[in-house]
Amino acid sequence: MSLPLHGVRVLDLTNVIAGPLASYQLVMLGAEVIKIEVPGRGDLARKMGSDPKMGEVNMGASFCANNAGKKSLTLNLKEERGREVFKRLLKDADVVLENFRPGVMNKLGLGYETLKAIKPSIIFCAVSGFGQSGPLSQRPSYDQVIQGFSGLMSVTGDEQSAPLRAGFVVCDTMAAMTAAFAICAALFRREVSGEGEMIDVSMLDASLSTMGSWSISNYLNAGKAPTPMGNENVTASPSGTFRTATEPFNVVNNEQSQYHALCDVIGMPELKTDPRFADRNERIKRRYELKPIIEARLMQKSAKEWEELFDKAGVPGGPILTIPQVLDHPHVKYRQFIKRFENVASVNKDISIPRSGFMLASGQPDVARPPPVLGEDTEAVLKDAGYSESDIKALREQKII
Repeated sequence: MSLPLHGVRVLDLTNVIAGPLASYQLVMLGAEVIKIEVPGRGDLARKMGSDPKMGEVNMGASFCANNAGKKSLTLNLKEERGREVFKRLLKDADVVLENFRPGVMNKLGLGYETLKAIKPSIIFCAVSGFGQSGPLSQRPSYDQVIQGFSGLMSVTGDEQSAPLRAGFVVCDTMAAMTAAFAICAALFRREVSGEGEMIDVSMLDASLSTMGSWSISNYLNAGKAPTPMGNENVTASPSGTFRTATEPFNVVNNEQSQYHALCDVIGMPELKTDPRFADRNERIKRRYELKPIIEARLMQKSAKEWEELFDKAGVPGGPILTIPQVLDHPHVKYRQFIKRFENVASVNKDISIPRSGFMLASGQPDVARPPPVLGEDTEAVLKDAGYSESDIKALREQKII
């Protein structure tokens, strides 16, 4: 069976992470994504990543992570001729995705209203730090700026280390996933109504939406402002990171039955009826009294031993792995989360990329080709749009492509 977005064409004008990761979700679901890049330079991420040699050939490790499966077309949108080419490509497109600062597309003469007049059914998705409107809409932003602005850093770490940046670009990532989700919803509605859509994705809004279940709701509805608690889980006790004889180990007890099972597996059944800890709410209040009692017992065995015992007893818990360790884990390998392209000519080495976070019974979301060289598909895309070889030659001579 074909993938769910087979037949959908996306014109992707985005750079770095939030936009490219969004279109990467779409391409893994079968969409044709045409990545439109600045001639001679391309996506800024082509120079980014921990391998300088990959950056030197415009195939940075950061770029490779989010751009496999896409086609690369170079196009100078600052020139009228380039904008004419874009509008021609628009006629066969379903989605336009951009992450410029709000107003840039309008200045180029390619804003939503202009494109909608050409193709009413177009779905236009704009990703930005603070959204297309509002007092902060024109403020430049990066992931760390939004981490601080959203309150995320204020609750990350403990009383000594907070505010602390999360260990990956969580706000960029949430904006990307939100954009992909919104685009899929708009595509579904268009199948029913034929209507296009303007989607305004704010990194700040997307990040706040992920904090709603606990941090924001507890403040709005329970009057409790969140504070940094390190590795402790605010919602339950005992829940957090505990020392063992070897490595730290995560324990989570959300249900009374899980707490009882924990008491049994560590050989301390008396804790189930201890008046200080028997009630869930009392345990939360006395978390720092209960933790050293449990930790003293956990320090009698290794993290690996406790993992096996917890698993048999049905107690939620697990090790704290490094990135290399989790990618080498048998379960992750079984799920085929990493795809490898062997001996990619552009970098003269293998390239490995992450797949999507879900599987489909009809076929795993996937891509068939490695990340593209800058401008690799320019001629093929333009020929498909009806441009002749002489047309393409002229565009190249005019530095439009």
